[in-house]
Amino acid sequence: MTSEAAASESVRAESLVALVALASAALVSCGRPPPASRFPTGDAALARMHDSQACSRGVRAEAKLDYIGPRGRLRGDVLYLMSVPDRVRLDLFSPFGAMLSTLTSDGERFSLLDPRQKRFFYGPANACNLARFTQVSLPPAVLVDLLRGEAPVLVHPQGSATISWDRDRYVVRIASTRGASERVELEPLPEDVARPWTEQRVRVLKVHVEQYGVPLYTVELLDHAPAKTAAPRVDPDGLEPPIPPSGPSCDAELPRRVHIEVPSEGHDLVLAVSEVSHNPPLASGSFSQERPAGVRSEFSPCGP
Repeated sequence: MTSEAAASESVRAESLVALVALASAALVSCGRPPPASRFPTGDAALARMHDSQACSRGVRAEAKLDYIGPRGRLRGDVLYLMSVPDRVRLDLFSPFGAMLSTLTSDGERFSLLDPRQKRFFYGPANACNLARFTQVSLPPAVLVDLLRGEAPVLVHPQGSATISWDRDRYVVRIASTRGASERVELEPLPEDVARPWTEQRVRVLKVHVEQYGVPLYTVELLDHAPAKTAAPRVDPDGLEPPIPPSGPSCDAELPRRVHIEVPSEGHDLVLAVSEVSHNPPLASGSFSQERPAGVRSEFSPCGP
């Protein structure tokens, strides 16, 4: 081979390498291709989201809590119990196992026990009072949906939600009343990508809500995995009948890591879930508590 031919062959080889590298970069930048059967509308995707989690009527979980905000950093262990539409119980412990606080909300009445300061707060069940525990101003119903792996959906006219495919996920955009807007990022479960869209289950990856252009909150749901239905609650003394699960058999996915940001208030909260189950048994009084003796009671008229 002549020197000219060798040089020409070298140029062609280098060009081929460059072309392959360019194609690889293009594939990476584009992300995964969209499913063969795509959701025709935003509302169709939201309906499949609801259907994917329909068997879950509530969750019980153990998690590590890590909060950073204007008053510093707080870490601890939290046990949470949630039931649709808006019933919440949160028990917070220090890393050393000491009880820090218990919050309950039954949809109407909120109460918070702070045993360290011997104070018992009570008032309406709303986002403001819920923030006394979580430091994040989310309505109870929103928190219940998110921890069940579902995006709370702003009220909007039927058919007005738009949908697009962005890199590796669906993006649903919703325009609501009073200048509010929402962005919900979804992806089909890998095993469902080849199915018709009417059979695809989806997981929620991110929710972002704004009002008049100001971000209200952003939530990332990460590390999804299937969860089991909780077992019946059995009285160890055999005096009471077992309490069955609070819903049907369910193996829907749940996020194992939840990251909530409220930028306008400087709040950043991460929940790292270790144990979680669907439809836990609900004993009477699970979402309410009475003021213990020797504890000062204080009404919290926190507004919406």
